[in-house]
Amino acid sequence: MDYYAPSAPLAPNPKRKRNAWLLCLLVFLGVLIFVGLLLLILALTVFKPKNPTITINSISVEHLQSSVNPPPSKQVYLNLTLKLDMLVTNPNKVSFDYSDSSVQLIYDSVVVGEAPISAGSISAKETKEMITSLTVLADRFLSDPNFYPDMLSGTLPLTAYTRISGKVSVLNIVKKHVVTYTSCNVKLNLHNSTVADSECTSKINL
Repeated sequence: MDYYAPSAPLAPNPKRKRNAWLLCLLVFLGVLIFVGLLLLILALTVFKPKNPTITINSISVEHLQSSVNPPPSKQVYLNLTLKLDMLVTNPNKVSFDYSDSSVQLIYDSVVVGEAPISAGSISAKETKEMITSLTVLADRFLSDPNFYPDMLSGTLPLTAYTRISGKVSVLNIVKKHVVTYTSCNVKLNLHNSTVADSECTSKINL
């Protein structure tokens, strides 16, 4: 009677196993590259960062007290607070995060008042209203030789300068830093406590 010894199991082919791992790795890398390219294309097209804009609704007098003594005394008293109402529009499909910013009141190239704008965020496609009060620091006018003649004329030319800086980040792939400026030249009528005229221009630095 013949007996047959059981045959030994076949050893796994190391080459075939290596090829399987290599194929899985290539598929994984291919999917990763595809997803990365898709996100990049979306970031550069559908979610392409756009520039936020500032629109000045109004500049009005919140408080005004003034007096001018005729020559030879030339004494001047001014207590002024302006109210600035503006809109900041975020046209992006992601939020716009801005850092601490400010509004300055300028007379003849000298900063005579300043109001802070606290850091915050504006949601996608949102327009945010910001209202701030600018109080004049009267002592900063006194050294300017044009101040007394302007006060005597009853019209005080001022510039309200707004600066907001921040960034738009799309999928943490594309980050755009933006600094938006708005400058408004106003003429303050001291006789009836009104802003007689205003002209605003905007600028964006990328």
